[in-house]
Amino acid sequence: MKVTVVGAGAVGASCAEYIAIKNFASEVVLVDIKENFAEGKAMDLMQTASLNGFDTQIIGSTNDYSKTADSDVAVITSGIPRKPGMTREELIGINAGIVKDVAGKIIEHSPNVILIVVSNPMDTMTYLAHKELGLPKNRIIGMGGALDSARFKYRLAEALECPASDVDGMVIGGHSDTGMIPLTRLATRNSVPVSAFISGERLEEVKEATKVGGATLTKMLGTSAWYAPGAAVSAMVQAIAQDSKKMFPCSCKLEGEYGLDDICIGVPALIGRSGIEEIVEIGLDDAEKEKLQESADAVRKTNGLL
Repeated sequence: MKVTVVGAGAVGASCAEYIAIKNFASEVVLVDIKENFAEGKAMDLMQTASLNGFDTQIIGSTNDYSKTADSDVAVITSGIPRKPGMTREELIGINAGIVKDVAGKIIEHSPNVILIVVSNPMDTMTYLAHKELGLPKNRIIGMGGALDSARFKYRLAEALECPASDVDGMVIGGHSDTGMIPLTRLATRNSVPVSAFISGERLEEVKEATKVGGATLTKMLGTSAWYAPGAAVSAMVQAIAQDSKKMFPCSCKLEGEYGLDDICIGVPALIGRSGIEEIVEIGLDDAEKEKLQESADAVRKTNGLL
């Protein structure tokens, strides 16, 4: 499998590193607009191959998309990152132009590619890619929900004082500080509802900490996080490569599912060799349905800025 990662910054480089270390791809192409930046990142990563025991070839390219030809999967991380106090929505003007340009160049050289969009505001950038490219809806995926759910499980494990591998939980809705919906009602520890272990008040704290997970890190780091986003992307690429039909909450183009249409927003989906193999409709209670509608309204408002 050949994977292209556009944007050799912290998120893109972390994504390439995790993909290489997992050793399921034959080649990863890093592309960046900055002269020799992607080439340098690729060389640095390749010098870890003998130490980390992987055979994946990583190459870098300064804006030469011919090197991405015949990619199976392409990840778009390019765009300006968040700064402290900045919302994801405030990035729309600059990042929309970048995503539109990058997506077109990728498709030109890899017409059968599956796209994973990471650039913020992620749901709107995923929607933009659908509108610009006109690809089947299974071939364009927004990463957000996979990352948000990982952050939710981190906070759950923290509250439960247990290993993260013990917990399961899902975040749906828009990938924004106000739009995401941690499904606390359905969260479990080894199949037991987490409400059996912690109070409703503590669970509410977990939910709120999850929703501002990105902003919290941006404030601490001075820029967007990169390890967890890179890991989230690499897990999705691996599911495609191995046709695992693994379920991820991710930004999907909806056509009536969950009562929503003509929007990209986070819902659970099975990810396999065709990209989105199936959108999974889970039973939401009335409060969760209302929150999802509110989140969708906010995403549509951002889409209107395109």
